[in-house]
Amino acid sequence: MSLDLIALSKSFAGAVAVDGVTIRLPVGQVLSLLGPSGCGKTTTLRMIAGFEEPDLGRIVVKGRDVTHLPARRRNIGMVFQSYALFPHLPVADNVAFGLDMRNVPRAESQARVKRALAAVRMEKFAARMPRQLSGGQQQRIALARALVIEPDLLLLDEPLSALDLKLREEMRDEIHRIVRELGITTVFVTHDQSEALVLSDVVAVMDGGRIEQIGSPRAIYREPRTSFVARFIGSANVLTGHLNPGAYSFQTKLGFSVPLPGPIPFAATAVALRPEDIDLGDPTEKPVARIARARFLGDVTEYTLVFPTGNLTVRSGSGPGFEEGALVSIGLGRAKPVCLSE
Repeated sequence: MSLDLIALSKSFAGAVAVDGVTIRLPVGQVLSLLGPSGCGKTTTLRMIAGFEEPDLGRIVVKGRDVTHLPARRRNIGMVFQSYALFPHLPVADNVAFGLDMRNVPRAESQARVKRALAAVRMEKFAARMPRQLSGGQQQRIALARALVIEPDLLLLDEPLSALDLKLREEMRDEIHRIVRELGITTVFVTHDQSEALVLSDVVAVMDGGRIEQIGSPRAIYREPRTSFVARFIGSANVLTGHLNPGAYSFQTKLGFSVPLPGPIPFAATAVALRPEDIDLGDPTEKPVARIARARFLGDVTEYTLVFPTGNLTVRSGSGPGFEEGALVSIGLGRAKPVCLSE
């Protein structure tokens, strides 16, 4: 394994920030720590980097226990949210900084800086000052500086949050290209699910300092194990109710039944339905609901449907759409429901 976190815990002034986090990450894979603000993802990253001392647990990088080593001795590269470039140094010197601290000979340092800038496609900007670069270009330089030391592990602390939407998408894809080409083991902290799903081999969804679920992006999205994961990843509808005895279906409190693919081996108390898996039609069939709100989002329209006992969110990208106030029926023929025990 390239990274082992073993029962890692951290508290601040009696408040638990990270509670028993255990993760095993193979060499060359990308892990996203995903969750809302205050879930413990950044504290976990800072402990891996050596900026925070864990109260309990161990951190092992490539078989070496680094739990109590200072950050400078861990051979870990980090890209900060603010980029943290030195404004008084040109790009090449910014990238070379970590090599200078390691007393790397000048000729070798220059060759490694050149390779790092080439990896992020910034060779032509070596002589520029940081103030002469755009946000996306500064991001690339920060990444080159982290890569030039040839780290055992690369850490990215919400590096895209300061960019506008278009640039964020471009840099997301660029980071994906770079870490895949170099085969570098990477831990990426984000609260943006699309970034986590695109960039990662493994996603760890965190809440309250704990890992709610860890797995592949597809498994996390399609097979959530808790209502928190279902709601946080893709904003699923989590509908409470009960299993219909003797039938492969779940009776929701909204008043309609959800067909299930087979018997459920536990006492399910809720079912998760993805908004994009629900079809809308004319109110000729039950169940019928009223559209309280229609939000045009470009590629899809998001509807809030009101039933007598609650609401349902539906996203539809086909057809002319429906107006607010209209009555519609719902179809679950494409639905892939996931039963939950909470």
